[in-house]
Amino acid sequence: MFERLRDALRAALEAATPPGDLRDLARQMREAVVDAKVAVQEMRAALARTEVELGAERQRLADAERRGRLAAEIQDQETVQVAERFTARHRERTGVLDRKLAAQREELALAERDFVEMQAQLRSAERDRPATMAGESTERAWRDLQAMGGTRPGVDLKDELLKADLDRTARERAADEQLDLLKKKFGKKE
Repeated sequence: MFERLRDALRAALEAATPPGDLRDLARQMREAVVDAKVAVQEMRAALARTEVELGAERQRLADAERRGRLAAEIQDQETVQVAERFTARHRERTGVLDRKLAAQREELALAERDFVEMQAQLRSAERDRPATMAGESTERAWRDLQAMGGTRPGVDLKDELLKADLDRTARERAADEQLDLLKKKFGKKE
């Protein structure tokens, strides 16, 4: 299960993602990190259950060995044979659980390392996201608005012509005022 999550995260990071999908990619990465955290917790719980089960099986093995010794002391061959069968069964089961526990510990260590790596990659992706993405997102929103018939301030042709007229009028007024000041300075009248 954990391998699937890690592979999904790696595939998402390696994909050539268009800028519009960065937010979606970050969401997917956060979901993968959450899934990985849950998987690590489940692995820890399974490991704890195996440790409890191994402890109980070791106790059963010790009990079977003790019963066999006691039966041998009183020379009860039938009970000795039964105890030997149970001892063999519990010894085999203990060996299986020992190997299972070792494998679970290794798997948990790997999952924890992968989880830490995934968290670091997510933090890095969120921290290093280009600042231009916000500008691109805004630009895309304006294009969508214009496609639906809306106008963008500063881009509307009528708006630009009106601004140009106002700017020209303001420049002409400023030039006339300067000319009047110069005429007064040099004493000329109209």
